[in-house]
Amino acid sequence: MPHITLDNDLPGISGLLTQRPDTAAPLGALADALLRVSTPSLGPGDRELIAAYVSELNGTRFCSDSHRAFAAAQLTGGQELVKAVLADLDTAPISALTRALLRIAAEVRGPVGAVSDAAVEAARAEGADDADIHDTVLIAAAFCMFNRYVDGLATKLPDSEGYYCESARRVVSRGYTGAR
Repeated sequence: MPHITLDNDLPGISGLLTQRPDTAAPLGALADALLRVSTPSLGPGDRELIAAYVSELNGTRFCSDSHRAFAAAQLTGGQELVKAVLADLDTAPISALTRALLRIAAEVRGPVGAVSDAAVEAARAEGADDADIHDTVLIAAAFCMFNRYVDGLATKLPDSEGYYCESARRVVSRGYTGAR
């Protein structure tokens, strides 16, 4: 049961953002800025994969399942690829660059401190540039906040797995600020 009373029955962050449109606007804009852009190394699917990976490591079911669906909808390999990454990063069929960036993301979600030089050097060795490293760290840090927001208020999970597929359709077509 959520720690606060909501005037809607929506699960996870959806219910929180509907309850508080004043915070929904900047949080949605942040999500769009972090996850909807595309650079040569990090497309929207890769960015969603970082969000799903951090959320999975943090044990935030709503965010992990949501961003798992959002990544799968945008990556070649779909759900099977995302499932493989979340099950075992070392054996997942992803590029060495993506693996190195996900390792950086994992360090960000740990104790507060600088990402290790070794993780950054490994990502650079695979072709990561400053923008890739910056965006990975910022996505991972933002999802630590989003995860704490969702779990800290004990939001409910959706009643059906279909919720995530429908959410993915909306987010992929309209972004975060237009998905509600």
